[in-house]
Amino acid sequence: MRPNPLLAALCLGLAFAGAIEPALARSAREEIEPAEERTFPFDAKIPGCQDPDVLEKVATQFAEKEAKFWNSSLTIVAYDRIERTAWRPWGLDYYPRRFCSATATTSDGVRRKVDYSVRESLGIIGSTWGVEFCVHGLDRNLAYAYATACRMARP
Repeated sequence: MRPNPLLAALCLGLAFAGAIEPALARSAREEIEPAEERTFPFDAKIPGCQDPDVLEKVATQFAEKEAKFWNSSLTIVAYDRIERTAWRPWGLDYYPRRFCSATATTSDGVRRKVDYSVRESLGIIGSTWGVEFCVHGLDRNLAYAYATACRMARP
């Protein structure tokens, strides 16, 4: 009787999977190294969602993007309903980031939701904190930036 190559491959695959499983279980139990304890550590000292410098940076970058890419004079003139939506949602081993949302009033009088994050080392040459943001209804390059309804700007 000739050996069945399919059965042999299946048995070999099961044996290999059995050998890998303990290694995967070991890696899942490994201790996480917080970003603050790395060789080049983060300090996790980033401003809060309501910090005036954060809100000003979002407004400034929004106005620059509107003018440069969309030939628009639209600006953010006011914020309300500012809240933190997450702090380090993926764990201590990722670089520190705070996710926020607010309602912004733009210069055309329309109130729009803004999702933004404050992240360590996103400033000039990684020397300070920075922001990333998405204004609902004004993410005109949907395929390249934050996808439908600013989904990729949230945790």
